[in-house]
Amino acid sequence: MADISKEELFQVIKRLTLKISNLFSISPDDVNSQSIGAVAALAVAIFFIWRLLRSTGGTQHIQRKPQATTSASHGVSAQTNASVAPSGIRSPLDNSRAQNVVDELFQPVKPTLGQIVRQRLSEGRKVTCCLLGVILEESRPEDLQKQATVKSSVLELLLEITKFCDLYLMERVLDDESEKRVLVALEDAGVFTSGGLVKDKVLFCSTENGRSSFVRQLEPDWHIDSNHEVISQLARFIKYQLHVSPLRTEKTAANVFSAPSLEQFFGYM
Repeated sequence: MADISKEELFQVIKRLTLKISNLFSISPDDVNSQSIGAVAALAVAIFFIWRLLRSTGGTQHIQRKPQATTSASHGVSAQTNASVAPSGIRSPLDNSRAQNVVDELFQPVKPTLGQIVRQRLSEGRKVTCCLLGVILEESRPEDLQKQATVKSSVLELLLEITKFCDLYLMERVLDDESEKRVLVALEDAGVFTSGGLVKDKVLFCSTENGRSSFVRQLEPDWHIDSNHEVISQLARFIKYQLHVSPLRTEKTAANVFSAPSLEQFFGYM
């Protein structure tokens, strides 16, 4: 890039300005993470432009062409000068090179799963989550009287949440045997050994109102539930909620989000 022209540099600066302007169009949900990214991009862009200015300033030299000694060489020189485009007109090559410089600077970097979790949870540090239909394959308390199965697709995501958040799992059960099946399923899946979750943070109750009471006492930043009635009851008490349901439902409140599954909410499929 040492031989980049002034016109190409102008195009680079112009495109960088547009890129940075787009970065600062931040939505309320992602204000924390995107603000940091935008400031970092601005700092990198300023440094990059400074390097280009030094590069172009240090390599431009005035070259004197020897005077033509013959009429033939004079004719060739005149023809060459006539073919040079006016300085005010940009060539497609200039635009292409400038765009390549900007594209290289703003190459997208795929975020890690941990970064996605922090971004989607808006930096929330305490999360409560029901088990049925979210963490477990089963969707009804009656199903737990027969078996309990942890979704394999949600396991890595669940463990990542426990690294960043204080996570509490809870569910309504019909008997003690159902409770034992759930704890065994979570233990066999490695939730208690690989993550930051302990058995004391898996809570059980006999009614949906009991689960709502758990959530209100814990005062989490996020509550995740598959029961629409529980979500509706807690909407005015909890900062953010996620309603997990395969069926599309009406938005209960501005602080309630919805997704077919926990994995889809985090874009982890």
